[in-house]
Amino acid sequence: MILPITAYGDPVLKTKAKEIAPDYPKLKELIDNMFDTMYGAHGVGLAAPQVGLSIRLFVVDASPMADDEEYTEEEVNQLKNFKKVFINPQITEETGIEWDFNEGCLSIPDVREDVKRKSALSITYQDENFVSHTENYEGVAARIIQHEYDHIEGILFTDKLSPFKKRLLKGKLTNISKGNIKVDYKMRFPLKK
Repeated sequence: MILPITAYGDPVLKTKAKEIAPDYPKLKELIDNMFDTMYGAHGVGLAAPQVGLSIRLFVVDASPMADDEEYTEEEVNQLKNFKKVFINPQITEETGIEWDFNEGCLSIPDVREDVKRKSALSITYQDENFVSHTENYEGVAARIIQHEYDHIEGILFTDKLSPFKKRLLKGKLTNISKGNIKVDYKMRFPLKK
């Protein structure tokens, strides 16, 4: 089932999410719905706060990005098979050089900006069966994880922009929270009258 995506301005997007236990109600159904919602909105990642739930859970499927011609063969192979569920994740280390990448967000439609992030990370998490993993990622896969991880920390990519860029975007962001925007997926707007 496709869930409405929570728009910019909703307090759930600025709240640090809580860990969950294996007995979290209807978890499998929630994960399936999050994938359906993400695909319906043409995204490559979706965090639980984006569907109104302040829990430490996000899903990713970067396979649509594998068709992009700007990536190396190694990156394409990594992205093609990068479909995962991250429960209670903890980024333990971020390393490498900082690099700019143009990011967008399903909760902030029609806004894209360059964001600086480290190029590699280590993360511990549990999968949908609550099996623990410790893994390393780099490049675009690391970037997707960092973006979704920020969501469960109550951070949006717009928080990482310069004060000047934030001022330039203020009107657009206000319009998004009021629902004064056209999107081709279901959304919930915090300030819509």
